Amino acid sequence: MNRIIKGLGIALGCVLIASSCSEISFGDKFLGDQPESSGATTEEMFSSKINAEKVLTKAYTGLPYGLPTGSDYKLGVNILESITDLCYSFRDNISDGPVKLYYNGALSANNVPKNSAYRYGSKSDWTTIRYAWLYIENVEKVPDMTASEKSERIAEAKVLISLCYFEMLRYVGGVTWLDHYVDVNETMNFPRITFAETVEKIVGLLNEAINSNLAWKAEKADDGRMTLAGAMALKFKVLQWAASPTFNSNTKWHPEADEYTCYGNYSDQRWKDAAEAGAAFFTELQKRHEYELIQPTEETHRARRLAYRQAYYNRGGTEILISTRQGYGSDVHSSFIGQRYYSGPTLNYVDMFPWEDGTDFPANFDWKSPSKQPFFTKGEMVPTRDPRLYENVACPGDTYCNGTTAPVYINHADYKDGSGFLIMKYILQENNDREGPVQWSHTRLAEIMLGYAEVLNEVNGRPTDEAYKMVNDVRKRVGLPELSKTMNHDQFLEAVLRERALELGFEEVRWFDLVRRDRQSDFKKKLYGLRSRGNDLNNPTEFTFEKIELGDHYWATNWDTKWYLAPIPQEEINKQYGMTQNPGW
Repeated sequence: MNRIIKGLGIALGCVLIASSCSEISFGDKFLGDQPESSGATTEEMFSSKINAEKVLTKAYTGLPYGLPTGSDYKLGVNILESITDLCYSFRDNISDGPVKLYYNGALSANNVPKNSAYRYGSKSDWTTIRYAWLYIENVEKVPDMTASEKSERIAEAKVLISLCYFEMLRYVGGVTWLDHYVDVNETMNFPRITFAETVEKIVGLLNEAINSNLAWKAEKADDGRMTLAGAMALKFKVLQWAASPTFNSNTKWHPEADEYTCYGNYSDQRWKDAAEAGAAFFTELQKRHEYELIQPTEETHRARRLAYRQAYYNRGGTEILISTRQGYGSDVHSSFIGQRYYSGPTLNYVDMFPWEDGTDFPANFDWKSPSKQPFFTKGEMVPTRDPRLYENVACPGDTYCNGTTAPVYINHADYKDGSGFLIMKYILQENNDREGPVQWSHTRLAEIMLGYAEVLNEVNGRPTDEAYKMVNDVRKRVGLPELSKTMNHDQFLEAVLRERALELGFEEVRWFDLVRRDRQSDFKKKLYGLRSRGNDLNNPTEFTFEKIELGDHYWATNWDTKWYLAPIPQEEINKQYGMTQNPGW
C-alpha cells in the first residue's frame, strides 16, 4: 500500500504518524506529548488498537483552541475578543493581528496572513477532518477492538469533523466539504457548498454520532474525548448559529451575500429546530445528570469567584461539555501569559458588570469623585462588583499573575500604557493557580443554558419561565438576584447577550454573538479605558480615576458588514478546486 506522504493540497501537507511513536493516553495526560510524523502505511496503523488510537489522537490535535499557543499564530499571539468591544490591543508591532489588520482595515483577500483571525486553507481544522475520515474508513480492519468500541470511536471521529466544520461555518460560511479521506493522487475537485448544505451536513454527522453508543460523559481516564453531551450541545450551537438574524433573514447581511453565506430568506422553523435541539439536550441531562453548574462552597464573594473559575479552568468537572487541548502543563499558555501586558479589557466591558447586589453599574458614574468605590472599598479592599468581573479582568487593587498587585495604575513600577485593565481569565492571580493541567473550555454548560434561553425567547416572542430559569441559575451561582419577569422580547434578548458577555468573557463567544446577531452598533462604538492612580506604589488601598478614550478604530467610521466573515485568500481561489470569495472582499 502506498505511503501517505502528503495531505490535502488546499490546506496542509501532513504525513501519517508512525507506528513507532509512544502511545498517547487520554484522561489527564491527553495530548501531553505530540505524536511524531515519520510516515507509516495504513495497514501498519490499523494493525492494532494501540496504533489505530494514534490516528484518532492525531485528529484531536487539530481542534480549535482559543488561546495563543506555539502551534497557532492566530491574531499574532492575540485573542479574538481584541476585535470586539470587550478588549483592545496596544501591541504596535508588525505581528499584531488586531492592530495591523483590523484596527486599520488592512485585511484583504490578497493579504490574509497567518496573524489574521482565520485564514481559510491553512488552519489545522483540515488535519482533524482528514485524519478523522482516515480513521472512520479503516478502523474496521483493527483486529483487537470490539464492534462496540469501533462504533463509539467512529462516532467520536464524526463529532471531531463536525466541530471543525462548525469553526469554518462561523468564520467563512459554506465551505469545501470532504466526506472521505482524500488520497494524495485524487483529483482536486471539491466545490464550495451552500450555507444551508453546510449546516445540514454538520447536523447530519452529529445526528449519526448522537444516535450511536457515545458515552454521555467520559470517564476520568477518557476525559477530553468527544461525548454524547458534547455532540448534543454542539448540534444546538450549530442550529442557534444558523437561526440567528444575520443568516436567517429576508434582508441580506451584505449586498453581495449569496447562498454560500446565508439562507437568503427567513424561516421561524430554524429557531424551532434550535429549540428542539436545546430541549433534547436538557431532557437528556435530566435523565442522565452528571453535568451541573459548579456551585460555591459558601455564600461569599471569594467562594463564588472560585466556583466560576473552576467552571471554565479545571479539566473534567461537571460543566465542561467540550474541552480542546494543546498539551498538559501551563507552559502551553506561556505565549498568552507572556504577552499579557499588551491587550487590555475595555471600560465598556467592565461597565457591563453590575454591583455585587445585582444593581446595574451606572452609565453616568462619576469617575472624578465616586461616591462608591467601583472595584474595592477604601482601606479594607472588599470587592464591590459581580465576582465574574475580577475573574475576567485584572482591576486596580487586585493581585495578578504572580501574586503581586496588578500593574494597571499609572504609578505602579511595572505600569505599561493601555486600557487601565489586564486580562485575568486563564492567567489568574498566583503562579500556583496555574499548576493544574490546562485546556480550552470550548463549550460549557452555562453557554448552552444562556443560548437556550435566547432561543426560547425567539420561538415564543417573549421570555418563558424556562428561559428566565436558565439565566437566573447562571446568575445565582455568583450571587446575583433573578431578572425581573416584566421583560419583553427585546429587553430579555439584551439581558441574555449581556449575561453571555459577563459569563463567557474571553471564551471566544462575544465575537460570534455580535456577528450572528448583526450587532453593527457594537462594532462601531467608541471604546474607553480607565486611568487610575493608587495611594501607594506596591499595595494601594484606594485610587483616583479618570475615564479616557482609547485609540482610533477604523470600524468606528468605516464599518462594513463584510467583516462578519473572513476573506478567502486569493491564492486558495486560484487553485481552482472550488472555493469562492466571500461578500465584500
